[in-house]
Amino acid sequence: MTQIVEYTDNVRLDDRPQRHRIGLIVLATDHTTEPDFHRILSPQGIGIYSTRIPFANPVTPETLAAMAGDITGAAQLILPNEDLEAIVYSCTSASVVIGDDLVRDAMTKGKPGAIPITPISAGFAGLRAIGARRITLLTPYTAETTAPMADCFEAAGFTLQNVTCLGLTDDRDMARLSPASIIQAAGAAIAPDSDAIFISCTALRAAGVIDQIEAAIGVPAVSSNYATAWAALRTCGINTAAAPGRLMQLPMQAAA
Repeated sequence: MTQIVEYTDNVRLDDRPQRHRIGLIVLATDHTTEPDFHRILSPQGIGIYSTRIPFANPVTPETLAAMAGDITGAAQLILPNEDLEAIVYSCTSASVVIGDDLVRDAMTKGKPGAIPITPISAGFAGLRAIGARRITLLTPYTAETTAPMADCFEAAGFTLQNVTCLGLTDDRDMARLSPASIIQAAGAAIAPDSDAIFISCTALRAAGVIDQIEAAIGVPAVSSNYATAWAALRTCGINTAAAPGRLMQLPMQAAA
């Protein structure tokens, strides 16, 4: 038998392999959030630690609400007994249907000490940082699933200049919507006198073309993944512009 040598001299452990750490709860069907986050956050020294939560299409208020009971358990699975700067629940429409405060409370129960971020809370903070009040809202959902989103924006004090939805019911199809189609949809949706457009849904590949959307419509654009990545950066104390687009130039306002 080959002799095995155990080498123990000068074995030193770093405190952590990544300077910053965030947790990410994504839907079982999600294709988009992890690539977006790795592209924007990983080069900034942020480790992204993911877990998946059960979800079954179609995207309706009922199927979205069904995830509520799994959020805390999903949060607990991310680096147990180790700290995170932030934890993100990556579903905009479910954050609205379940209730944003309830979603963030559920994450905090599973991962105390980590700042809870949702796409809707990050989106609102981003729009306020831009100074936007009059909003065009674009979603890939049906009207039934878009209606609670519109109500949520108005309850938060935003004025909706226009609300457009694309009528899709499967988040896997939403992930396959081409970036060119998203740019065209934003151009068709934008209403006169809008301060900004918010493009909902973490499945959409909008974060990678925010600058092209802004060039096409002439006002700032904020998408779900773009806003949550920005919020994660600022929560980790990183104030660089990690991606193109107006919001990435801005700090997170404490009041937001």
